[in-house]
Amino acid sequence: MKITKSLLYILLIILFFSCKQEDGKIDFTFLQINDVYEIAPIQGGQFGGMARVETVHQELLKENKNSMLFMAGDFLNPSLIGTLKIDGERVRGKQMIDVMNAMNFDLVAFGNHEFDIPQKDLQKRLNESNFPWISSNVKLKTKEKSDLFYKEKEGMQIPLEETFIKEFSDEDGTTIKVGFISVCIPSNPKEFVAYGNMFVKARASYAAIKDSVDVVFGLTHVKIANDKRIAKLIPNLPLIMGGHEHTNSYHKIGNVIITKADANAKTAYIHRISFDKKTKKAIVTSELREINSSIKSDEKVDKIVKKWQTILSSKIKEIIANPDEVIYTAKIPLDGRDTPIRSIQTNLGEIITKSMSFAFDDSVDCALLNGGSIRIDDQLSGAINAVDIFRVLPYGGAILKVEIKGRLLKQVLDYGILAKGTGAYLQRFNAEKVGEKWIIKNKELNIKKTYTVAFSDYLLKGFDIPFLSSENKEVFAVYKPAIDELAFDIRKAVVAYLKK
Repeated sequence: MKITKSLLYILLIILFFSCKQEDGKIDFTFLQINDVYEIAPIQGGQFGGMARVETVHQELLKENKNSMLFMAGDFLNPSLIGTLKIDGERVRGKQMIDVMNAMNFDLVAFGNHEFDIPQKDLQKRLNESNFPWISSNVKLKTKEKSDLFYKEKEGMQIPLEETFIKEFSDEDGTTIKVGFISVCIPSNPKEFVAYGNMFVKARASYAAIKDSVDVVFGLTHVKIANDKRIAKLIPNLPLIMGGHEHTNSYHKIGNVIITKADANAKTAYIHRISFDKKTKKAIVTSELREINSSIKSDEKVDKIVKKWQTILSSKIKEIIANPDEVIYTAKIPLDGRDTPIRSIQTNLGEIITKSMSFAFDDSVDCALLNGGSIRIDDQLSGAINAVDIFRVLPYGGAILKVEIKGRLLKQVLDYGILAKGTGAYLQRFNAEKVGEKWIIKNKELNIKKTYTVAFSDYLLKGFDIPFLSSENKEVFAVYKPAIDELAFDIRKAVVAYLKK
């Protein structure tokens, strides 16, 4: 009997020490993407694709159940699919919500492009989403007040949060609460959006949440200079997952790591984090993962992507017969990123404006396009097809042949230079500034002469350049092309030019 009790005692001791004890340490993983406008792979299928991102997401969940998927802003707009009309209503990001719901995003931040779409459409996208959104400095502005954006479910308005808390636990029983803060760059003023100061709100939201959690992370959509300032203001953030810039970057300010992936999910950041509850220290190991054709597409998400791509293909075929035909090979990337296209002459801008002249058999003196009409916010390289051109110019529109006095042309060109950094900056063909002089078709601009200029139809509506419209007395004639002419749709003109 004594032997049995002794054996039982020994077995209990062994069992006690063999059981895992809470060690106060826990590992978790973040998967970060930002500035994603295309649900399908881009650049001839080489890079990106949300179904591929989901494959990586599922791999990380198998590796560690404590894994989260993040979008650091800019995903509802711009996109070619978003411009389509289905049953009389523009898509405006519905395709992205459809895909992201299937991927079970854990948290998303507002980006400035979320406010491109009308308020009623943004509200629909919020209502359709099954994932949480956060931002501490963007509010819904009404005539009476500014309040939190909300989701409407079954007639109830559910306010979005300024911060977010996630609880993790592991096999040995270690449990922690992880907090998140977010701010958005106030670069897209709209009547229905009230922007608070990014830095004041970042610090205030951190102060509001820090005592309720073990550690706080940032999920932002601001310029890198802003992220760096936030890192200095809140030095206890182990990591800021950022958006807005479209090229991957990794910075460290003090102990704060700041990361941004490439736009359109060409890359994704994987952050493996080890946290010690006793020391309150987080060790972040970041890996930039290229999302390319070597990654198999997740079947469930791919099915949704293909549904939308089929819709897109059928709509484009109404305008152009063979949208997937390779029409050009770009050995040097064609730059359509927002910042360059709105501040310098780019090779993509030059191709488009040359195409505008080509549409009129080069019978115009020069061609001008507002940079804001180019919506791809990316670079095109390698094999380019008609779909790519439609992505560049999703709104299409006609090319107008306009007779204009030299004095007004000079004012337009000068305005375009002064508008650097905005959508009114002009991409040009056969119009070059040399010193203080404008050279049109290799000759100095004569303010008394009448010039024939190819304009995008948007420019002549006076939205970007207020004094440029068909009502101006120095606009002498405006030729609007018929539906069967190449100039009727700027996208068809670019495709024809590149095929030539």
